[in-house]
Amino acid sequence: MTDAADSGWLRTVAHEVRSFDRSSTAERVAELLRARVIEGDLPPGTRLSEEQLVEVLHVSRNTLREAFRLLTHEGLLVHRLHRGVFVPELDEDDLVDLYRARRAIECGVVARLEGADAVRLRPLHDAVAAAEDAARRGDWPAVGTANMRFHLALVALGRSRRLDETAARLFAELRLLFQTVADPRPLHEPYVQRNRALLDLLAAGETARAAEQLDAYLHDSESQLRTVHRDSPRRVP
Repeated sequence: MTDAADSGWLRTVAHEVRSFDRSSTAERVAELLRARVIEGDLPPGTRLSEEQLVEVLHVSRNTLREAFRLLTHEGLLVHRLHRGVFVPELDEDDLVDLYRARRAIECGVVARLEGADAVRLRPLHDAVAAAEDAARRGDWPAVGTANMRFHLALVALGRSRRLDETAARLFAELRLLFQTVADPRPLHEPYVQRNRALLDLLAAGETARAAEQLDAYLHDSESQLRTVHRDSPRRVP
């Protein structure tokens, strides 16, 4: 078990909270914590310290507990009686369901896209460049983070706040699955080039081909993650 009170991720939260709107609600707190899951700062098994978070976020215990409740409803936290609040560990059934939802959302967005200009594609360019740079450095967790950002930016092309919010929750859960894999390189390396190829198709306006390739991409990713997740020795949080 990892205790979040002993982790460096709180320094990031302390930095982010400087721009925190003091009138913010539990939803804003939940959004901030969800982002930490997506970025990979909170691996499965992490215990969240209520005392530390109340101090760092400058919110009431009631506000924090409501944020915990929201994230528990999303499946990103679990409450264990007499032990506290933890980041959960997901299983293969969760993995299959997450990819089913990903295909419905991501392929749906791309298939219905009527073209996107350079400005709208800029976040995808930035994410691909970040992944390529991280791969050259051998920083595979950073490659995984850049890949997450690429797919979130892909969903954002749909210009739907509800889809964006749903995708953020899905990718936070997906990151929990990634975190259980001991060696992230085989999990992320093949998709650096595939993200670049998808981006090139979108930039060329070939959305039908992009949707077709994305569907195959997600099927391959799911199959690979299921194999790696099943066979890889687990990290001990």
